[in-house]
Amino acid sequence: MQLKRFNLHSAHAASPTGINMRTKYALTDKVVWITGAAGGIGAASAKAIYDAGACLVLTDLTQTSVDALVAGMDCKRVLAQSLDVTDAYQTKSVVNCAVARFGRLDIAIANAAISWSGEPATLISCDEAEFERIVEVDFLGVWRTVKAALPEVLRNRGQIVVTSSIYAFINGMVNAPYAASKAAVESLGRSLRSELAGTGASASVLYPGWTSTPMAKVAFGGHPVATELLNTIMPAPARRPIPPEDVARALVEGLACRAPRIIVPPRWRPVSLLRGVLMLVTDEYIDRSAAMHRLVRRIDILSRSVHARAGNEMEKSVEQSTK
Repeated sequence: MQLKRFNLHSAHAASPTGINMRTKYALTDKVVWITGAAGGIGAASAKAIYDAGACLVLTDLTQTSVDALVAGMDCKRVLAQSLDVTDAYQTKSVVNCAVARFGRLDIAIANAAISWSGEPATLISCDEAEFERIVEVDFLGVWRTVKAALPEVLRNRGQIVVTSSIYAFINGMVNAPYAASKAAVESLGRSLRSELAGTGASASVLYPGWTSTPMAKVAFGGHPVATELLNTIMPAPARRPIPPEDVARALVEGLACRAPRIIVPPRWRPVSLLRGVLMLVTDEYIDRSAAMHRLVRRIDILSRSVHARAGNEMEKSVEQSTK
């Protein structure tokens, strides 16, 4: 059997729509929706994309937070709304409001995410409701954002970006719901890109490394045992956090060329490429490392203690309210 020769250059150069997918995608006058826009990577990305000439639809959990973000921006170019991405109706309403305001939606960046609200936890010690809430926001919230935006993005031959993480290809112990969600987001984004091929629209996956945001603080001194765990498993260059502005710059560059993968900082690209081998090596190390075992057990004990105290306080509160 003779295989048809595959021309990589021509495959990426054009789509059946007649659009050259290698042509630079200009952000000027495009309408861009960013979820989780009020802090960290979302806020830095909003500013960078605004500076590139786009109009913005910015959403986060509270109206106050997005109002603060748009202060100083041209009100004609921004729409700020509160949004809980776990609510499908609200999510679709944002798209309707964007179209009513700007006449279109070109790009959706599904960036909203949360992690443990306090102590890191193991699967044994974690609160079930919190685990499921994280998955609800970090994975299903991305899905709802994508689903709501797709008709407009397809109509305008625009782009979808889903924010995954380096956790998509490293071990997610003591941060399992976040890591599992980010791995699922990666798979969702890759599937979507393939399904959009030939339509003129495209999808990209953003993989930030550790970034200097409140969410990452727990691993960088915010929790001594979690910090020691990270220092034990990761070499110093790998665990060095980057400012969210670095992620924003990489995102703008990725949008300009419809990059399938935006991995930032670049030192994580070989890790992604070699993830199959590195997964075997790191998992084997963790399996055999007594130091790692002790640290995980300490986090487990601390997490159980915190949840036990919270349970006792709740019981006392209920008793007092019934007196």
